[in-house]
Amino acid sequence: MAQPKVVIIGAGIVGTSLADEITQRGWTDVVVVDRGPLFATGGSTSHAPGLVFQTNPSKTMSEFARYTAEKFLALEHPDGWCFNPVGGLEVATTPERWTDLHRKAGWARSWGIEGRLLDPGECARLHPLLDADRILGGFHTLTDGLAKALRAAEAQAKRAISRGAEFRPHQDVVEILHSGSRVTGVRTTDGVIDADIVVCAAGFWGAQLGKQVGLTIPLVPMAHQYARTGQIAELVGRNSELAEAGLPILRHQDQDLYFREHGDRIGIGYYGHKPMPVDMSTLLIDSANEQMPSMLPFTDEDFAPAWLESAKLLPALGDSKIEEAFNGIFSFTPDGMSIMGEHRDLSGFWVSEAVWVTHSAGVAKAMAEWITEGAPHTDVHECDLYRFEKPALSDEFILKTSSQAFVEVYDIIHPHQYRNDLRGLRTSPFYRREQELGAFFFEGGCWERPAYYEANAPLLQQLVDRGVEIPHREGWSARFYSPIAIAEAIWTREHVAMFDMTPLTRYEVAGPGALALLQRLTTNNLDKSVGSVTYTLMLDENGGVRSDLTVARLEPALFQVGANGPLDFDWISRQLPDDGSVTLRDITGSTCCIGVWGPAARDVVQPLTAADISHDKFKYFRALQTYLGPIPVTMMRVSYVGELGWEIYTTAEYGAALWDLLWAAGQEHNVVAAGRIAFNSLRIEKGYRSWGTDMTTEHTPAAAGIDFAVRMAKGDFIGKAALESAGAPEKVLRSIVFDDPATVVLGKEPVSVHGGTAGYVTSAGYSPTIGATIAYAWLPAAVEPGDDVFVDFLGTSHRAVVHTEPVVDPEMARIRR
Repeated sequence: MAQPKVVIIGAGIVGTSLADEITQRGWTDVVVVDRGPLFATGGSTSHAPGLVFQTNPSKTMSEFARYTAEKFLALEHPDGWCFNPVGGLEVATTPERWTDLHRKAGWARSWGIEGRLLDPGECARLHPLLDADRILGGFHTLTDGLAKALRAAEAQAKRAISRGAEFRPHQDVVEILHSGSRVTGVRTTDGVIDADIVVCAAGFWGAQLGKQVGLTIPLVPMAHQYARTGQIAELVGRNSELAEAGLPILRHQDQDLYFREHGDRIGIGYYGHKPMPVDMSTLLIDSANEQMPSMLPFTDEDFAPAWLESAKLLPALGDSKIEEAFNGIFSFTPDGMSIMGEHRDLSGFWVSEAVWVTHSAGVAKAMAEWITEGAPHTDVHECDLYRFEKPALSDEFILKTSSQAFVEVYDIIHPHQYRNDLRGLRTSPFYRREQELGAFFFEGGCWERPAYYEANAPLLQQLVDRGVEIPHREGWSARFYSPIAIAEAIWTREHVAMFDMTPLTRYEVAGPGALALLQRLTTNNLDKSVGSVTYTLMLDENGGVRSDLTVARLEPALFQVGANGPLDFDWISRQLPDDGSVTLRDITGSTCCIGVWGPAARDVVQPLTAADISHDKFKYFRALQTYLGPIPVTMMRVSYVGELGWEIYTTAEYGAALWDLLWAAGQEHNVVAAGRIAFNSLRIEKGYRSWGTDMTTEHTPAAAGIDFAVRMAKGDFIGKAALESAGAPEKVLRSIVFDDPATVVLGKEPVSVHGGTAGYVTSAGYSPTIGATIAYAWLPAAVEPGDDVFVDFLGTSHRAVVHTEPVVDPEMARIRR
């Protein structure tokens, strides 16, 4: 088979890194084109300040940054270093930021990045320009540093060229060529270049190129201010011309500022100004008098607050002034993450966009693995091109949320803090009833999801009156939370509750080829009788868990698939047979679902239907199409909370009537509505995993503790070969139970075993059933139930014990009654 021909659009840091990574893997027929000269092409790379801070709340982004730092450190360039590991220092001037730096120190430990918290004096000794009296402390990372982006780009390009790659400057891509649904090359201002694979790594020009092939690449080019001071007396003689910098790169995030040395001058970057989206249709005209298109005129009035705050933190600046400055263009996305993946409707057209220098080599490595091997080794679901719901692909959504992402670059963001704009886009038919009950809503996938209900506050008082201890939360852990959720969880276990499950993604897979397709895509055996419900997994080519599904066989050739989101639709779509024997429909918005769970669930539902829903007639993991009153429903006897009950589905037009019917029937059985926080606690009690949080493509089913959903004896399925050759996992997902009932962890905290960091928490919740906090944690496989572990939360170590699973009701008696 002939070697694939690859064209990469963009010779910035992403395109050059990708050319290096792909040619290293043996694909050497690579052409990189750029509209500008090499290697200062005029894009973001040409002016990037080069800060590489590795610690990020996202494990994926931290891994990308760490690989970038390590790779650039090893690069060689005749003009000098490509990466200067001066370290990174983030300082706090407010108690809130100081607490946030403790969180960041925890993330660093979780992801294996060396760092430590410092007092003001230690910070000042590291960075003598700091006024120690203005700070509360700092977080120092030893291996962060400065990337010389243009040198790193050229060094990687030269390595790619030595393997056979070709770089062509001054060639603007004017057309993406294709034959049917397959890319065939590009047309540039110099002619046609044939290709089997085209990768769009064009930076802030990427969205324009995407439009050529009918693809929305949700990014917004934004101007960001960067300035250089005049000579700083205290820096004179500190740095050789070659070294350029010796002090740690500095972030003053309380004022949206960062600082780095340029010899005896200081560079200052500022995110505190208003968002400045760039009109790409007029960019070349707007920047005609500038050094390059990515550098717009500096707006002094926007920078004035930055200069004042900089001089306060670094008093040595008081005798200087700004000598050079510009507004540089970078790409921002609705969620602040990069955009990676292949065009679903144009095979061979790949996207690697909204990538900063910080993550560039890491992204390129993952892209190269994806293109050449079929799957990246690092989980990239947070960056996947198809992660966005349809509303998030609108121009209004992209602009507003990307602008918010700019404003929040250095903000302290709670994991349950959601945007205020563009709320209420997707609501279930029960939304008005939920509002009447005082629901506080989380947002996910553009859906409004009840977190808890103020109407249940009296239940909390009842628990207190009967002596139930309610753990107290304060500060960060108390935000976007209410102890009412504990009452809702207890009420579910003791009585019955209604949960709005409408936002769960649902697909209809139908047609004569439906069973064969699903058998090939999933790990469990779906060739069962009509009415069966099966928990199963979809794996990638490496045997990693790309999703978990609940599949109900409603007719011989009709399946309802409970999935995790748009990435599942994308993956299944790509696998559809060409003969039209399978249709795939997203039915989420046209349907709705209520989970009715608790020991009294059957008492509520049985009087509403002529069907016999006793345990003997309607067993666990079965589905039934019937009526509740006059409403046609599909009932599935499954329970993510570990209680007797059903997921009850109907089409959207019957939704409000279904809620009212169940609510009225439940009054004599003390029914309540319950929200996502209680739901999360109950599912953790039962050992149920959440894909994307507890497990990803980086984990095999055995490691994640869900290999019971794999049937190796059935026919071939994607990932089966990888599982057959896989060794025993080095780390496994375990349930841990904390000693102190008041312990609160929120996820991503480091876990120590025998004094050394050995893993991290994925998710956690207070279990009212056992009166303790339960968490999942990735731990060494040698750690067994009964072993002690210690979890660090904001600098305090909390003891926990590894527990067998599930922690609550291991006999599954509550579900099967």
